Amino acid sequence: MPRLSEVIAALDNLWPAERAESWDAVGTVVGDPDQEVSRVLFAVDPVQEIADEAVKLGADLLVTHHPLYLRGTTTVAASTFKGRVVHTLIKNDIALHVAHTNADTADPGVSDALAGALDLNVVRPLVPDPTDPEGRRGLGRVCELTHPLTVRELAARAAERLPATAQGVRVAGDPEATVRTVAVSGGSGDSLFDHVRAAGVDAFLTADLRHHPASEFSAARAHSPLALLDAAHWATEWPWCELGAAQLDEISDRNGWDLRVHVSKTVTDPWTAQVASAPTSSAMGAPN
Repeated sequence: MPRLSEVIAALDNLWPAERAESWDAVGTVVGDPDQEVSRVLFAVDPVQEIADEAVKLGADLLVTHHPLYLRGTTTVAASTFKGRVVHTLIKNDIALHVAHTNADTADPGVSDALAGALDLNVVRPLVPDPTDPEGRRGLGRVCELTHPLTVRELAARAAERLPATAQGVRVAGDPEATVRTVAVSGGSGDSLFDHVRAAGVDAFLTADLRHHPASEFSAARAHSPLALLDAAHWATEWPWCELGAAQLDEISDRNGWDLRVHVSKTVTDPWTAQVASAPTSSAMGAPN
């Protein structure tokens, strides 16, 4: 049975902390380096529901994509929701390790897992990491479809293959346009529009697309078939949990650790319901 320090060293080899963005907070949040690890749980969010699941599972290590403390804090009091997570983990001898932007740009990383869930063939990073001489690491991925789909069919595939959320998948663009190439980026992606334009793809699938950037992007591509597909943030990053678990399983087998590695299926997307707008016969606010 490995010690936590050994498992963390293996995870750091997959997702080195030095490759995280300067603003990020990755690495081990709680945990005794000398404690033994036999069961590991992967999840997107280090929230109370996931901490409780780790306790029920009997996990010794929780690995999440999102940080618990992205900004500084002056308290871990159990009266705060993040402090309560810390107390729950420490009381039950569960370590917490975070791989965020260092997992986004990894090879393979978050966007590779997203592309794999959608049966897309990865061609190259959307934003290559200049420190990678092989050109495989970086943010987002440019992908090809084995067979062309319409935008509507690609959106339907994403809605079917990604975990179900209240949001589903929103589309901007012609639903019947043909898609042969797709850029994908797990998590928030509207800061990548310039790179998407330069990639010359037919569609861009990501999450958290805001009104103004999406509107400006759509206006700029008025004479282009490029479509936007906006899925839930949590759903676009959850496939990485399965990828990370599989990678740790392989490391465990290679080292004879016999770890039991699990992936949480608890939906921690913050949106819980959606009510579709009712169709009307006249424009909103128009006088009778």
